[in-house]
Amino acid sequence: MFPLQFHTSVPCVNGGRLASETRMRKAYISGIFLSLLSCGAVLRAQAPAQEKQDNTRVNQRDRNPGEATADQQKENAADRDLAAKIRREITKDKSLSTYGHNVKVIVQNGVVTLKGPVRSNEELQSIMSTASRVAGGDAKITNQLAVQPK
Repeated sequence: MFPLQFHTSVPCVNGGRLASETRMRKAYISGIFLSLLSCGAVLRAQAPAQEKQDNTRVNQRDRNPGEATADQQKENAADRDLAAKIRREITKDKSLSTYGHNVKVIVQNGVVTLKGPVRSNEELQSIMSTASRVAGGDAKITNQLAVQPK
């Protein structure tokens, strides 16, 4: 027969585990947690500092009473539909940068205002021609796009 072994000197806890095993597990888990925590701190410290975005001049321009802003977009169906069609055509163009895809399209009484930064003159021309084609001519487009290369 097999001899039975009993651990009488150390009390058993946690479903039969020895107290020393439990302490080791806790220490191991604590060590892993602290390691992960310190890795996160190191990665944050090594992340490149982002440039502070400054569009103060643009915001001041948009405060002028005569400036077209997105909140002044007319709520009539024709203007909403025209803005949606232009936006859809601009976002279909995969050659545009994220900046190009995110220009503001504001339509007031059939007149389209395009605002925002783009990455190149080619991108500006592409957006202008798309808006002109959808709106029905250059006379209905107001260009307030600004080229801001990388």
